Amino acid sequence: MANVLVTGATGFTGQYVVRRLVEAGHRVTAFVREGSRRTPLEGLAEGFVVGNLDDSRSLGQALEGRDALVNVASLGFGHAQAIVDAVDRAGIGRAIYFSTTSLFTTLPAATKSVRQQAEDVVRGSTVPWTIVRPTMIYGDPGDRNLIKLIRWVDRWKVVPVFGPGTYRLQPVHADDLAQAVVAALGCEVAAGQAYNLSGGTALSYNELVDLIGELLGRRPRRVHLPVSVSLIAVDLARRIPLAPRFSREQVLRLNEDKTFSHEEAARDLGYRPITLREGLAREVAMHREGAG
Repeated sequence: MANVLVTGATGFTGQYVVRRLVEAGHRVTAFVREGSRRTPLEGLAEGFVVGNLDDSRSLGQALEGRDALVNVASLGFGHAQAIVDAVDRAGIGRAIYFSTTSLFTTLPAATKSVRQQAEDVVRGSTVPWTIVRPTMIYGDPGDRNLIKLIRWVDRWKVVPVFGPGTYRLQPVHADDLAQAVVAALGCEVAAGQAYNLSGGTALSYNELVDLIGELLGRRPRRVHLPVSVSLIAVDLARRIPLAPRFSREQVLRLNEDKTFSHEEAARDLGYRPITLREGLAREVAMHREGAG
């Protein structure tokens, strides 16, 4: 089994990854920022190394004696070159990098070019690499996506929908991502490949709201706002204390189709994501426990 360094380990996706790696028999060390909350990883990670992804030297030192890197930390923040430089100098056997399907957006998003450039940097690495591109990630009260909608539907009778709500999405559970990482780590075919990792269910936003309502025992009423009105509302909300925060890019992205085939991951990694109903039922239960 491999000695693996994991970046982004303290985030909710990283915690799932660490847990699955340990269950598979790997030895895991977490690369963390100063002051990061480590409690969820205690008893799982063998140890912690404090450092900064902007500092290629500190990451390089953390990679000494490791067999592999799993970089759960986003490649969209400009760290890619420093990370790949450290990996190449360390000469480890394998590296897995998290990217995102949002780089396929047709919108002129500011982060799109950064993410594409990051993947290009990874592809130039001398160490065998695999890129995984999740869709919208959920699966824990710490997620920044579906948990917000769950809390809203549980609290309010009316749910605002930006646009017609017919756009489709395919959220993926963090545990499915973690299992894909473990599979990729031990799969020679996965070296030099990039995999889109979508969830087991594709549905419209309207259907998502209704499903969450059903699981919560609620009957939410959807109120549709034209996209133009939604953009004005987003701008106004920034001036109101405690108002929900959305960016203009988020509103526009919500009206894009965000479904992706995971056929290649199924073929090479045995990837079989759970249904959204099953995954949301778990998250709703977590929400209930936290609210109780």
